[in-house]
Amino acid sequence: MLWMICAVIAVAVVGIPTALLIQRKVRQGKAAARLRIESACGISEERFVKIGGVEQWIGIRGEDEANPVLLIVHGGPGSSCSMFTPHIRSWENHFTVVQWDQRGSGRTFRRLGRRGSGEISMEQLTRDGIEVAEYLRSRLRKDQIFLLANSFGSTFGIQIVRRRPDLFFAYIGADQNVGMARGRDENRTEVMERLKTVGLDKGVKALERIGTDPTHWTPDDFTAVARWTMKSDPQGYRRTIKLLKDAIWFAPGWRLKDIRAFVSGMSFSLEQLLPEASQYDAWQQGTRFEIPFFIYQGENDVLLTPRLARTYFNDVVAPIKRMVLISDAGHFAAFLQPTQFLDDLLTHVRPLASFPA
Repeated sequence: MLWMICAVIAVAVVGIPTALLIQRKVRQGKAAARLRIESACGISEERFVKIGGVEQWIGIRGEDEANPVLLIVHGGPGSSCSMFTPHIRSWENHFTVVQWDQRGSGRTFRRLGRRGSGEISMEQLTRDGIEVAEYLRSRLRKDQIFLLANSFGSTFGIQIVRRRPDLFFAYIGADQNVGMARGRDENRTEVMERLKTVGLDKGVKALERIGTDPTHWTPDDFTAVARWTMKSDPQGYRRTIKLLKDAIWFAPGWRLKDIRAFVSGMSFSLEQLLPEASQYDAWQQGTRFEIPFFIYQGENDVLLTPRLARTYFNDVVAPIKRMVLISDAGHFAAFLQPTQFLDDLLTHVRPLASFPA
């Protein structure tokens, strides 16, 4: 959902002076050193794997291959989460963490391009996600894994676990996206009031011009609505910008062409997926799950509000269910507060790998 913020940052940094490029290289080197896995039983690998008939990038990291596997399904659309690896380094002591650049995203898009990516749909991403999970079971010799779906990734993440519950210990939704079909008027009113309070009349006029029906929005309209929604919370917006800027610019191993591919992939994915995303309603996909179901939402998230996530959560039927508000966090709560997020995973989620429900 925040691909446009990432794009603005990425485009801006490409023109930075040579001195700052050198500083970037130094920071990347230090981050890479902190990420080095030296344990004899650890794993650190990146490769392209044939998924859905095309080669897609998968990164696997962890201090002990005996740990349970945590597959991260990123959001966007098209916004790879692999840039956040330094922020979640502590997770790798307890999980084997898997980053997957979906078709239309990151290094996968850099390899495939627009033509090679083909048409992207939520159905295709669902099938790809199931295939990735099956690959990981074979590669890492696991019967089941955990699935952590972030933001837009949670729209089809819930379909992955609904179709193949046998593959997973539990579903974990971070910044759970339940769609724009419900609570629209209430959310819009709140955004308008906040914009007026902070004096952003330009944003008020922009949202009035765009209108309330997302099925009529262009990609530019979608971008504008998300941007002004975030700006209606100035403090949260500044924190998110800093998180994304640092993550993109200082990600170890990322070259300028990786950043360009990241931006281009997000644009391509939004074009492809906006018609479906604008009509998505999580309730229509079903609320009954055969595996434990967890939602983690930033308590200050103005983009995907805790209120709407709670409404959906209350309707969910699952063997175990739990919803947690991450304090002092908005969108990208898991990466803004990785320690708080991990602590709850270790207490309530990871034990399911030993004692499946």
